Amino acid sequence: MTEQTVVHLLRHGEVHNPEGVLYGRRDGFHLSDNGRAMADRVAERIGDRPIVHLRVSPLERAQETAAPLAAARGLEVVTDARIIESTNKFEGMRFGGGDNALRRPSTWRHLWNPFKPSWGEPYEEVAARMLAAVHDARDAAAAAPEAVAGQPNEAVLVSHQLPIWTTRLVVENRSFLHDPRKRQCTLCSLTSLHFRGDLLTHLTYSEPAGDLIPTRDKAAPFSAGGAAEEHRP
Repeated sequence: MTEQTVVHLLRHGEVHNPEGVLYGRRDGFHLSDNGRAMADRVAERIGDRPIVHLRVSPLERAQETAAPLAAARGLEVVTDARIIESTNKFEGMRFGGGDNALRRPSTWRHLWNPFKPSWGEPYEEVAARMLAAVHDARDAAAAAPEAVAGQPNEAVLVSHQLPIWTTRLVVENRSFLHDPRKRQCTLCSLTSLHFRGDLLTHLTYSEPAGDLIPTRDKAAPFSAGGAAEEHRP
């Protein structure tokens, strides 16, 4: 059993979403060609690290992002519903240009409490399920034989922007209230939690596929690959 472990929270790659809708948990949203290139880039950049455990959201875009890394490391993909995207009452709506759903009075009834939030799954519940999966992944990495002498075993969880960001807010003791455009969690980014035993010692962040992200999409709250400018969030 290794004392030190690292659990990486990997956001999925760019999604083919030409209509520019908030897809949430909907089926049928797959990686774009650029998203697949991002997933390949992640596998190239971290495929030689001592990753011994891979846990993935059940949604297609997460499974497709995990596939190149699983192949590079020869890992079984463990599908974990606890790291799925958050629920959202605005699923299927657009948030770009003149078709922004937040401009419709019919949606305003969902916006009364940004701390909860009132439009979707409570942040506390998102954090609780994510952290439970993180700790299970940490335990699996710690229990695995040492992959590289002198280096901590690592686990990767492939999830989604809001669950990953919510996890970071909790471990850094920050408020849940935030501007979605200012989340440090770009496509195929790694939010890495470093542990010594059960103790989280520090957090690091990196963007192994950052050069493949269009500038306009770096601050977008969800991916809209292939969408016209007026349909982008």
